[in-house]
Amino acid sequence: MPRAKGERRLEILKTLAHMLEAPRWERVTTAALAAQLRVSEAALYRHFASKAQMYEGLIEFIENSVFSLANRISQDEPNGSEQAAKLVEMLLAFGEKNPGMVRVMIGDALVGEHERLQARMNQFFDRFEATLRQALRLAASQAPAAENDAAARAALLLCYTIGSLHQFARSGFARKPSEGFAAQRRYLFA
Repeated sequence: MPRAKGERRLEILKTLAHMLEAPRWERVTTAALAAQLRVSEAALYRHFASKAQMYEGLIEFIENSVFSLANRISQDEPNGSEQAAKLVEMLLAFGEKNPGMVRVMIGDALVGEHERLQARMNQFFDRFEATLRQALRLAASQAPAAENDAAARAALLLCYTIGSLHQFARSGFARKPSEGFAAQRRYLFA
């Protein structure tokens, strides 16, 4: 029985993400992707106009997944400082569960691809930083006596998070991003 177009698109994206998980990562070509799926390159292009469009599908998955979880955290956690900690922990856990997506998030997989893809990932991180800033502003309003520059702290937390994701990718996915978070959390949220 032939597959529905949406099912094949999802299968292509899952295979691309899986190929990006290889610890000794090499750039994924459409020929290699087609071979992995046991289809022709032309079959790939019946579902996606370009390789860039495939990466856009992965970025869309990242955005939808992370920001739906972020919205849930913001709604469920009334403490701003705890919100920020849970947001960082969630993004680290997302990366740990989706190593192929980490290659997209940190830009490794986007090298040599259309520049709009990296711009979109930059927008993702800007939006995540804004979400952190909002949580930290809430924290400042809950503890007005504490020194709290929400913008500077949000930038620091974003740098920490991106750095942890980079270490994860550079270690061939051996050094888990959430590994040291419990101990480091005390310093990040002091």
